[in-house]
Amino acid sequence: MAETVSLPAFPAPLRTLNEPVHAKAVGDDALVLGAAGATDLFTDPDGSARYANAPALVGRIEGDFTLSARVHVDLAASYDAAVLLLHAGPDSWAKFCLELSPQGRPTVVSVVTRGVSDDCNSMTVDPGSDTVHMRVSRLGPAYAFHVRVGGGRWDLVRYFALTGEGGGAGEGAVAPEVGFLAQSPTGPGCTARFSEITYTPTRLADIRDGS
Repeated sequence: MAETVSLPAFPAPLRTLNEPVHAKAVGDDALVLGAAGATDLFTDPDGSARYANAPALVGRIEGDFTLSARVHVDLAASYDAAVLLLHAGPDSWAKFCLELSPQGRPTVVSVVTRGVSDDCNSMTVDPGSDTVHMRVSRLGPAYAFHVRVGGGRWDLVRYFALTGEGGGAGEGAVAPEVGFLAQSPTGPGCTARFSEITYTPTRLADIRDGS
């Protein structure tokens, strides 16, 4: 595939991290991304395993921003997921996932990796819901993940910083790239769809109420 993907709704070229099965921009504000089986991005905190082969498309955005998308994924196997990604380097990244739990429930999951990963399940989503919106925001050296289900409000899931490997904190640091990832650690593969992609070059006024 081409080295970069251009999407009018995204303010920078999207480059590939690990080759996807397929990647396609659809119209001005949608993206389809396919992952092969046995693909993941995770470093187990007990040191037993490290996975870094999930396909992603990322680009560099300067300054404060919000980036949101309506997220859908064909959830067939445990840990299949569609992901909004912050990527500062192999050992410094964060992902915000709509993921299938081992109990068979669509689940909002966040992972922040600083050498090793943490893993936080925040809420389950009605399997029949097709209106899950996810958002990543930059506020100087800090980042926030919000989710909105149905026509409701934005709910804060995570507020954090990334450091090291150009993680956006400290003198001379470079902000992480931001983008989209698909993963299928235990299954034969999956397709993630991101639509209604919206970029706003402004800082959130209040991370707690999502405004």
